[in-house]
Amino acid sequence: MRSPTAADIVAAWPGFEADFAGLSNDADEHLSSEHLEWADMVVVMERRQKRVLQQRFATFMRDVPVHVLDVPDRFAFMDPALVDLITPRLRRLLAP
Repeated sequence: MRSPTAADIVAAWPGFEADFAGLSNDADEHLSSEHLEWADMVVVMERRQKRVLQQRFATFMRDVPVHVLDVPDRFAFMDPALVDLITPRLRRLLAP
């Protein structure tokens, strides 16, 4: 629920669009090459996810920067503690 939370936070900010997709088999929305072609940047929650992403989608990752937020997988969707953790990290990434 980290990624949908992050996407909702960013989508609420003027001038930004956000989407989310997962790498695991049980993800509601699976990451595809179309997601990566659309994205200006990719944000993942764990370093392991960045490695998997770069292995599975190497061809599409050449021009897309990937940032790791280092957020553990222990939160529910829009958990206030998760929002408090993710928001400043996203602001730093997206600040002009």
